[in-house]
Amino acid sequence: MAQNPNEDTEWNDILRQKGIIPAKAKEKEFTEHEIVNMVDAAVQKQQARDSGAKDYSEMTLEEIEALEDDEDEKIVQQYRQQRLQEMRNDMARSRFGDVREISAEDYVDEVNKAGEGVWVVLHLYQHSLPLCKLLNDYLQRLAAKFPQTKFLKSIATMCIPNYPDRNLPTVFVYHQGNLIKQWIKEEAFTAAPGAFVTEEELEWMLHEAGAVKSKLTENPKSKRATQKSTILLNKKAVTKAGDASDSDED
Repeated sequence: MAQNPNEDTEWNDILRQKGIIPAKAKEKEFTEHEIVNMVDAAVQKQQARDSGAKDYSEMTLEEIEALEDDEDEKIVQQYRQQRLQEMRNDMARSRFGDVREISAEDYVDEVNKAGEGVWVVLHLYQHSLPLCKLLNDYLQRLAAKFPQTKFLKSIATMCIPNYPDRNLPTVFVYHQGNLIKQWIKEEAFTAAPGAFVTEEELEWMLHEAGAVKSKLTENPKSKRATQKSTILLNKKAVTKAGDASDSDED
C-alpha cells in the first residue's frame, strides 16, 4: 500500500528531511473574527436545515425574492401588533377626562386605590369661595386635556369632617396612593398681589408635580413678570416724558 506523503509519520519526516518527498503544506491560520464567522455560518445553516428551509446558495432568484417578501410582511405585522398594543395601553390610561365629585366614602377607592401608575388630582372646595369656583373651571378643562390623570373634587367638609374654610382652596396630588404634592390656602394660588393663577399657571404647577405632561416649555408666571416689568417701564417712560413736556412749557 502506497504511503500517503501528507501523513504525520516518523518515516515521512525522514523522507522530507532527505528531500525525497515535498515539505508538508502549511495549514491556513484563521483569525478570531474569521472563526466567529465560520461558527455563525454553521449555526445558521444547521438552523435552516432543522426548519426545513433551503440555504440561500441553494435557492433560485424567485425563491429568494419570495422569502424576502415574507420577511417584510412579518416585520410589518410585528410593527402593526406593537402599535395596536401601544394604542390599547393609551386607551386604558385615557379613561378619565372629567372632574368627578366624591365624598368621604369614596376617598379610599378613588384616591388610595386609584390603580398602578395613576395620578390623582383632588380639589377640596366650598361653593361660597370665588377662587374655588375658578379652580373648578380650570380643572374641568384640564381634565379633558389630560384624560390619563384622574381629576376629583369634593366639598371639603363632605370629604374631611370639620375641614376649615380658611385652608381652602386645597389641591392634593397623589400617585399610586401616595401624597406627592399639596397646595393649601388662597396664597398658594396667588400669582401676584391681587391676582390669582391663570389656567396655564395651574397646568404648570401640576406638570411640575408630575400629575400631567404639559407641552408648556416654561413657567407662565415668567411671562406675567415680563409683562408687568414692561408695563412699569412704559409707565415710567410716559411719566418722564410728561415731566419733560411740563418743563419745556415753563
